[in-house]
Amino acid sequence: MKNVTFILVIMCGLFFSCDNKPSVKWIVSTQEYSWKSQSVDSIEFFSNNNYDAAVDIENPKQTIDGFGTCFNELGWTSLSVLSDADRETVMKELFEPGTGANFTVCRMPVGANDFSRNWYSYNETDGDFEMKNFSIDNDKETLIPFIKNALKYNANLKIWASPWSPPTWMKYNKHYACCPMSSFFDSAYHNDIKPEQVGREGTNMFIQEDAYFKAYALYFKKFIEAYRNENIPVTMVMPQNEFNSCQPFPSCTWLSSGLNKFVGEYLGPTMKEIGVELMFGTMERPTPAMVDTLLQDPKSSQYIKGAGFQWAGKKSVGAIHKNYPNIKIYQTEQECGNGTNSWELCCYSWNLMKHYLNNGTNVYEYWNTSLEEGGMSRWGWRQNSLVTVNKETKTFKYTYEYYLMKHFSHFVLPGAQRLATSGTFTNLLVFKNPDNSYVLVIQNDKDTIIKPSIKIGEYNVSPILKPYSFNTIVIAG
Repeated sequence: MKNVTFILVIMCGLFFSCDNKPSVKWIVSTQEYSWKSQSVDSIEFFSNNNYDAAVDIENPKQTIDGFGTCFNELGWTSLSVLSDADRETVMKELFEPGTGANFTVCRMPVGANDFSRNWYSYNETDGDFEMKNFSIDNDKETLIPFIKNALKYNANLKIWASPWSPPTWMKYNKHYACCPMSSFFDSAYHNDIKPEQVGREGTNMFIQEDAYFKAYALYFKKFIEAYRNENIPVTMVMPQNEFNSCQPFPSCTWLSSGLNKFVGEYLGPTMKEIGVELMFGTMERPTPAMVDTLLQDPKSSQYIKGAGFQWAGKKSVGAIHKNYPNIKIYQTEQECGNGTNSWELCCYSWNLMKHYLNNGTNVYEYWNTSLEEGGMSRWGWRQNSLVTVNKETKTFKYTYEYYLMKHFSHFVLPGAQRLATSGTFTNLLVFKNPDNSYVLVIQNDKDTIIKPSIKIGEYNVSPILKPYSFNTIVIAG
């Protein structure tokens, strides 16, 4: 049996009358077709106490700040294959408010990441502690036009950034990577790391000396200022992507104690000085204590506004939200798949979204915005994307995961609050928008029609849900 996801979104007033039904719009996506209007005749409204799930409208949970994606170099190079008209169609669909995905919060790298064209940093001049040779010229070919194109459609788009690796001269191994290529990656790709340069998890690869900490904080500041000069405001940073992961692509392992010193004594004060928020992350291990190190430190904690989680970090997010309910939680990178962009992986992504959002997440972000078909990285890793581009025909298509994101992000608006539910039917997420409308997101993982009854206030909503489909139902009171 397929693992099938079904999404229902209902927007209505606090109570709606059975005699005066609200107007309804229903959009359906299946494995065979996407975003298709559906008749609303199979939705029933009635008033009784028999229900499968009840929505707690009195005790709202976390506020949703938005949904988004990441600006990577290979995202822009793939979109650049398209005609100008087609590329603008995609960007409008992703970023223009009210049109498509409504993305409002996006990520970018500080220097190279695993979906860059190649390795680079903003300053590879060994010993340049004053950053005299700092330059973002590389980004002017890719990331800057990518982000500016998005800002053209949404000037209020919030952008945050994190590095995958510092400049190589700031690392003990003097290399952008941490380990050799493994059999997991395509054997045609390489990183030329030498045996004596190989690092390991559980070590500080960044040089733990004050001069290097100070220079690296200045590096962040120069990055922020350079992007401001391009009229691109970066409003928040995280100090290191996946600080536990020793990777064959740009990466840098840190101990929590090393990050704590860097954040509390150098990066935190520098970012505060220029009005940029700081969050801890990205966290990719199931160990909340790694986050506790900074959140409980008197110096670091005064600067940290939240924490970002991805991959195995999903097993830490619930504990951190419970122990620190007032900090922001970002899901920073949806798990990337394998380049097939399959329906099954899309359904797996539903479970990720459900887990993160049920555990206090304020921002949920996809990873690769666009890739050429097959999703190959510079380092031989195939991954999924929201948009795929055929290089030969110069055409594009939106993937299943794009429509899954859109079923949320088009309707769950910034400022919405998640609402808890109870009952025997648990495959649902519920939100209340700032305009007091309600958004219900429901999964049907059965191969048959189901008809759950969901109690909202004094009334029940009972839609007939088709198997194997994502659905968005908008109900305006």
